[in-house]
Amino acid sequence: QMRLVESGGGLVQAGGSLTLSCTGSGGSGFSLGDWVVAWFRQAPGKGREGVSSISDGDGKTWYEDSAKGRFTISRDKSKNTVYLKMNDLKPEDTAIYYCAASYYSGSYYYPTANQFSDWGQGTQVTVSS
Repeated sequence: QMRLVESGGGLVQAGGSLTLSCTGSGGSGFSLGDWVVAWFRQAPGKGREGVSSISDGDGKTWYEDSAKGRFTISRDKSKNTVYLKMNDLKPEDTAIYYCAASYYSGSYYYPTANQFSDWGQGTQVTVSS
């Protein structure tokens, strides 16, 4: 069974930056690079929304409109880790951020929560104005 662990959240002022990490582990032969990985976020009183994702294989990426130009997703296959670099953070980016993995290659494009089978515990990002 896969385990995903997020880190890197915290409190930052508007305009600041954070880099979130999602590290996966599993049984013998496990490689997070074989999975689509997405970042979702959930703000208080709101549903869980996809922010960015990266495909397996050639690493195609997808970004939600508000993340385009500010966030960058990347992966280091040797470390079984996916990163989300977030620049120019805004108070509306405040949420719990979750990483999730899916074995369905098509799920990288406009990811929805029900496509993802494995989830991390989440990391809090708070942006002050």
